[in-house]
Amino acid sequence: MSIMGKILVTGSLGQLGCELKELAGNDQNWIFTDALPGNETLQLDICDRQRVKELMEEHDVDLVINCAAYTNVDKAESDKELSTKINAEGPAVLARCVRESNAALIHISTDYVFDGKRKMGAYRENDTCRPQSVYGITKRQGELAIRRSRCRGVIIRTAWLYSSYGNNFVKTMVRLGSEKSEIGVVADQTGTPTYARDLAKAILTIAPHIGERRGEIYHYTNEGSCTWFDFAALIMLYCGLDCKVNPITTEEYPTVAHRPAYSLLNKSKIREEFGVETPWWSVSLKESLYKMGKLAPQHL
Repeated sequence: MSIMGKILVTGSLGQLGCELKELAGNDQNWIFTDALPGNETLQLDICDRQRVKELMEEHDVDLVINCAAYTNVDKAESDKELSTKINAEGPAVLARCVRESNAALIHISTDYVFDGKRKMGAYRENDTCRPQSVYGITKRQGELAIRRSRCRGVIIRTAWLYSSYGNNFVKTMVRLGSEKSEIGVVADQTGTPTYARDLAKAILTIAPHIGERRGEIYHYTNEGSCTWFDFAALIMLYCGLDCKVNPITTEEYPTVAHRPAYSLLNKSKIREEFGVETPWWSVSLKESLYKMGKLAPQHL
């Protein structure tokens, strides 16, 4: 599935990286890397400029897809140094190496760059960023570093990512639904779940058409909106789990880091410029659960 020369993926042991690897199949033009050693995965610290440069030269890389990120939102509050290193300094290194080699970069960012205050309509790419957590601040710093570098490439903000790979909200709900008779889930935070496989497909659509874009920002999530409560309730329904989901407030479920209460992202720009598809969130959820073998017979 070659789309444009040699493609290097960072953070390939995460949800999005695994989906990209599955879509790539046996194509030898893909080079998968991660900070941790893994099967058929090269070890790479994205902050090690010399190693990044050597790897890109060795494989004659045309495109870098940066899926590497420090994503433990609560832990980041007390681990600012590491969060900054991975989310801000790493993208700056990649951007510099990409520019020096005349390659291109696709960088994944987050809805956490916004303050999450309710507004008229969904957030657009040029809306003011006011991150309220260390995670959000460091991800925004990464965006700015890429834009300052003037390397060829795009930044894609996404939200509420889940997959059949890795640890995520969907898997947690399936586990809790199998263990408990009832649970409480926050019902006053609104956003859109994003199936990592859909995002991976969008990246493959975008990659050959980056052209001379330099740090241009786009939004990508699935279509529609819901609360975490809605999301959890539909997971239980689709899986046929007899677990009652009770709506609770953010105040009733305090966390270390601030989370956006409203983070709908407007996807019109990415659809218009690249023609990507944004499937409805509930449809993609069903597809993911089917892939995991968790979909109840009545919903097949």
